[in-house]
Amino acid sequence: MKTRNNKIQKPSIPQTSMTATYNLPDGPQMPRWLRMIKFIGQPIKYVDDFAKIYGDTFTIRSSRSDNHLVYFSQPQALEQIFTADSSHFEVGGGNIGLKFLLGDRSLMLADGDRHQRQRQLLAPPFHGERMRGYGEDIEKITRQVSNQWQIGKPFKIRESMQEITLRVIVRVVFGLNEGELFEELRRSLSDLLDFISSPVMSSAFFFRFIQKDFGAWSPWGRILQQRQKIDQLIYALLRERRAQSDENRQDILSLMMAARYDDGQRMSDEELHDELMTLLVAGHETTASALTWAFYWIDHLPEVREKLLQELNTIGVNPDLSSVAKLPYLTAVCQETLRIYPIAMTAFVRVVKTPIKIMGYELPQGTAIVPSIYLAHHREEVYPQSKQFKPERFLERQYSPYEYLPFGGGNRRCIGMAFAQYEMKIVLATILSEFQVSLVNKRPVRPVRRGLTIATPAGMRMVATPQVKPANTPALI
Repeated sequence: MKTRNNKIQKPSIPQTSMTATYNLPDGPQMPRWLRMIKFIGQPIKYVDDFAKIYGDTFTIRSSRSDNHLVYFSQPQALEQIFTADSSHFEVGGGNIGLKFLLGDRSLMLADGDRHQRQRQLLAPPFHGERMRGYGEDIEKITRQVSNQWQIGKPFKIRESMQEITLRVIVRVVFGLNEGELFEELRRSLSDLLDFISSPVMSSAFFFRFIQKDFGAWSPWGRILQQRQKIDQLIYALLRERRAQSDENRQDILSLMMAARYDDGQRMSDEELHDELMTLLVAGHETTASALTWAFYWIDHLPEVREKLLQELNTIGVNPDLSSVAKLPYLTAVCQETLRIYPIAMTAFVRVVKTPIKIMGYELPQGTAIVPSIYLAHHREEVYPQSKQFKPERFLERQYSPYEYLPFGGGNRRCIGMAFAQYEMKIVLATILSEFQVSLVNKRPVRPVRRGLTIATPAGMRMVATPQVKPANTPALI
């Protein structure tokens, strides 16, 4: 089997502790503590270095002989993984580290029939006319936040994008407008997510010994206290909403409350709570990070900004937001943003339940399969000059779901994919029609870990100035 550099891959080391019919790819032998420091502190270099040495597929060995992690990035391998019968894998168990945040009824922690039932119930609001109906809310919130910028004064762009995406979640998903509950929930959610995504607390996702409650003054105790406060707010909202009889509400929570399983049952309050937390965690930080990266690249590459502004200037005054979402270069900029530094570096880990063969490797029960989104997005034969930001590549060809997969794949692909892409386009078009947003420090930015994702450094600052509009050319208003 060939590596990414077209070298013959070294033979796999025999697995003496396994049945002879099983074989795993080669992989690093470094101590776990050293590997975890690199995994947490240098997430991009971590996989890039291993791929250069071991090729398309490599094994991260566990101290337990039946619990190794095997990384795959070839399109053929990803197709085999994503199209395999789901009974081969357990996926929810791989996300058990999120249980403290999401609850044990979350879609992310479900498997089998329960996962399929929940997914069918949750998916409809994120597609079609219902989703497009949220566009005006996204545009309005974007204006509210960006209009608070002081012209010429540096600000942290990530904080603004977090504010936009959080307000969108609270408005579109929770159905809350301005008011006391809106502000209390927004503030509590923001405090919790900022704290657990800090560099120190990011380690808590990977080291269980950090997850110790020593009271409200300890880091983990503070997280549990914040989580309890949010729980109280959400359950109060559910009680209030159940007491109402407004059947015309179109927010996602109301649609979830009205939905029925095949047996006619509604979702319980516990299920609703856990799914709300799931949508919040999956749709807030991720989209904020993607938008921050987009503004970085648009400023970093003036030719990208110019092409984007030229396209935005063609859509006239008060355009239909669906026409904004169809702009080809804007779409390509969003796609390339999600390709070069995918917010989630891997798709959901699949833990093998019954032995399966992937790319000629016989993987035993307990093996954790890691579909690497980042490495798939940086295969030179698929994306020439993959380290360069080139939106044009998405105008020149279409990529298969096994070559381009920023939202994962198979039956675990993010149900909010279409909504996230739509939100990105509306936010970018709204801001760029009014402001030129420029980096204070023009040095190249390197990704850093933020919880389970990769993002720009939190302190990255930009300056907003009025967008210079061409004469006689209407802008998006």
